[in-house]
Amino acid sequence: MKFIDPHHDQWHRVVGEDGPKPDPDPAPRLLLTLEQWHAVRDHWPAELPTAVEVPNDHAIEDLAADLPRLALVVLQFPKWVDGRAYSQARLLRTRYRYAGEIRASGEVLVDMVLLLARCGFDAAQLRADQDLDAARRALSFFPGHYQGDTAHAKPHFAEAR
Repeated sequence: MKFIDPHHDQWHRVVGEDGPKPDPDPAPRLLLTLEQWHAVRDHWPAELPTAVEVPNDHAIEDLAADLPRLALVVLQFPKWVDGRAYSQARLLRTRYRYAGEIRASGEVLVDMVLLLARCGFDAAQLRADQDLDAARRALSFFPGHYQGDTAHAKPHFAEAR
């Protein structure tokens, strides 16, 4: 799992009244809100790397047709006790076969990283008070699981046999 430093993120939010405008130089990677994406998707250049931030109460099925055009989907955890983004990530990976980056943002705690990885997230932006080294260690706490996940359909211990 990749951990995102918000001060050195390669994706840039689009702010301002005019909203996003396609840039002929694809170097700036734009992170759009879902509303911004819906406003520009019909005329947005297909070759421009684009990311969309999706609220956790949005039906991820509505984004399915756009997934081939998105390099990153950011799923929000507005509160650490609200786990709807786990389901969104799992649907993206298993049902829609989304191969791009799925990032967790918001109230993301160290205790969540193992489940994030098992549900299909491959990046996380930890809450500011969380310890990055502890998050990395948490990913190796459990070498096997009783059930499969988005990366391995069979339990990890079953593959060792």
